[in-house]
Amino acid sequence: MNNTAPTFAKQDNLKFFRTLNSRVNNYFKENNIQKTGNWKLHLKAVILFAVFLTPYFLILTLNMPFWAQLLLNILMGVGMAGIGMNVMHDGNHGSYSSKSWINKIMGGSIYVLAGNVHNWQVQHNVLHHTYTNIHGHDEDLDAGRIIRFTQNAEWQRFHKFQHYYSFFLYGLLTFNWALTTDFKQMKNYLKRKLSYGTPQSPAKLWTVLVITKIIYVLIWMVLPMVLGVTWWKVVVGFFVMHYVAGLILSIVFQLAHVVEETSNPVPNEEGEMENTWAIHQLYTTANFAPKNKIINWFTGGLNHQIEHHIFPHISHIHYGKIAEIVKQTAIECNLPYHEFRTMRGAVIAHYKHLKDLGMKPELA
Repeated sequence: MNNTAPTFAKQDNLKFFRTLNSRVNNYFKENNIQKTGNWKLHLKAVILFAVFLTPYFLILTLNMPFWAQLLLNILMGVGMAGIGMNVMHDGNHGSYSSKSWINKIMGGSIYVLAGNVHNWQVQHNVLHHTYTNIHGHDEDLDAGRIIRFTQNAEWQRFHKFQHYYSFFLYGLLTFNWALTTDFKQMKNYLKRKLSYGTPQSPAKLWTVLVITKIIYVLIWMVLPMVLGVTWWKVVVGFFVMHYVAGLILSIVFQLAHVVEETSNPVPNEEGEMENTWAIHQLYTTANFAPKNKIINWFTGGLNHQIEHHIFPHISHIHYGKIAEIVKQTAIECNLPYHEFRTMRGAVIAHYKHLKDLGMKPELA
């Protein structure tokens, strides 16, 4: 990971962001609505937590065949992903509520998903949102050596098969959170002195990480065994739940940034980027299925990644409306606005891009 952060251009001759910001602010002012969540988001949170937790309590209290338990584990994985995309995500961006303590609680839901608030905020809010799609700075592009997400990453011979095996590996995302990723990230971020908001003492951060991991294991693995669920059913169910959640989350994340339409710009020799930060988001981000009500509801507006990246502090429930403003302003300024009409089209585009990146560079 490159520790020298690139800098973005200071001024935009097109005045894109100034115009866009004014129009979006006027939208909220004219409609007399807040930029944070409302009753629709609160109701969604209740539904998603019910989808996630109800199957868990049924497994603990009812004697059921293993196939029925697996179906409930799959449902838990769906609920887990939904909470991550809708509740945790908005909470940790400070957009769930106008009250900071509510955002803190909702952002803390990541602990029941096996993650860590500090690590997620650094990786997502700081590194991903600031240095979107910049190799060596955006950790969302870092899959070790196993998957090549950019043309700047080193090519390995096995990458020519990555369009086949990557989707199977995507399901391990949250499973890795639970086991190893958080510990590696905590060590790395503290060493680099990275933080989001007010810096906290390393001792406090490590203590929170270890205690929450212990509690997580006690709740999701030890308690079911104590209450009579066979150990191997617990292990298999735990893996299935995480695999479903990881698969959903990974695919949604990749469709927004790892497609041929989006670019991976690099800084010049002085470490400067060509565009301003806001315009950089247009070149590196894509929307998908913007008119699909089910996708809009379940993904927490992450199918409106352009709007989310430019206005991360606005709740996702407003993205459908402000998307029209963002798109129109981009067109007026002769700037790109990448969009796939369907999720199927975005998945195909991602698959093809993985295949292209898997080719040996001199043959591509």
